[in-house]
Amino acid sequence: MSATQPLVVRPGPPLAGSIRPPGDEAVTHRALLLGALAEGTTVIEGANPGRACLATRRCAEALGAGITGAAGTTEVRGMAGRLAAPAAPLDCGDSAGTLHLLAGVLAGQPFEAVLTGDISLIARPLERVVEPLRRMGAALSARAADRLPPLTVRGGALRGMVFTHPTPSTLVSSAILLAGAQAGGATALSTAAGVRDHAAPLLRAFGATVEQRERACGPLELRLSGPVALRACRLQVPGDFPTAACFLAAGAASPGARVQVRRVGLGAAPLRFLEVLGDMGATVEVAGVGRSGDEAVGDVTVTGPPRLAASYIPADRAAALLDDIPAWMVAASAAQGVSRLRGLGALGAHEDARMSALVDSLGALGIRAERTSGGLDIEGGAVAGGRVDAGGDHRLAMALAVLGTRAGGPVRLEDGACLAAAYPGFAADARSWGGSVEEPAGGEGAA
Repeated sequence: MSATQPLVVRPGPPLAGSIRPPGDEAVTHRALLLGALAEGTTVIEGANPGRACLATRRCAEALGAGITGAAGTTEVRGMAGRLAAPAAPLDCGDSAGTLHLLAGVLAGQPFEAVLTGDISLIARPLERVVEPLRRMGAALSARAADRLPPLTVRGGALRGMVFTHPTPSTLVSSAILLAGAQAGGATALSTAAGVRDHAAPLLRAFGATVEQRERACGPLELRLSGPVALRACRLQVPGDFPTAACFLAAGAASPGARVQVRRVGLGAAPLRFLEVLGDMGATVEVAGVGRSGDEAVGDVTVTGPPRLAASYIPADRAAALLDDIPAWMVAASAAQGVSRLRGLGALGAHEDARMSALVDSLGALGIRAERTSGGLDIEGGAVAGGRVDAGGDHRLAMALAVLGTRAGGPVRLEDGACLAAAYPGFAADARSWGGSVEEPAGGEGAA
């Protein structure tokens, strides 16, 4: 697909089938960067093949890491803690994950580097990651009063810090931990309630000691002492659950549908999402559970009930489900009554834009959705055909495309090309489930 090419989804029978989704995007980003920092050659099996992770790979190569292989098996020859100064600005494309995580990595390196990206990325605020890295001793500057990329990072000797307030996102907490692994002394932080930081288990796999304390219905507290001599390892990347969640929600939303996703991560947040589908009346089966490092992985099958009940997600569960809200929208739009989500009062700019695009897109398809004070309400009903725009958010784009399989007419996703950020094989996999998905040449074929 070209950058402007839409995706058209036509209604059809309930989805049915079994796939293994692409590798977890969050794990892939962090594994590539830790592999670049480590001593020796790291082997990553099942890395995410999407555009966002490829941006991280290119940046790691520009910093001296030798990377070979594709999505099946990727080998990263690390730099034993001393990366090379890049010859040019590091292009993060449209990947905020690449930029935030690289800021944490480069904060501990003795040179100056510039992080930039495409027109969508340089409009995304980054002050949430600038402030903690400055406190640790790095010098960072950006345009618009240090709010927007390009971001210049002048790294060097860092000191460990104890952050007393919960970090605002997993990207920020991971950036702090990546910097903390290079800092002198202890670095400690806590995440929002129910949110898992992907960097912590990966740092353990690379030889770091990361202490963890999780309180019931409370934040996850993490602590490590640096600097750490990271050692290469072998990793198996689990399937990306937020991707899988869209298909699982589609199965729940269609009576008689039966969909299976294989070898996906089954941490606390995925299990909570599956609980939501079960509470709505879907049949949820989990089988073949094993381990991938610190994380459980397994196969999940969801069968759609004759009638799906509306759901209520209270504020203390919302943070853990943030990445899965687009998938929840797919189920909520088919439920009887109004589904309500609370606890969205302090969203970042990206998440806030996602919620606005979600509400606008549902409205364009005939589903009533409303932002409330700190929440989101969706009234289930018949999905109409129409034109929608995910605002460049690939997770919302997947959910809208899946929603089109049960619409009353064709759904045209104007920015369908953004799916390549994490799931370049989406159209082919959707077809294998019985979906009718078209990528019209030149953007023709309007719904």
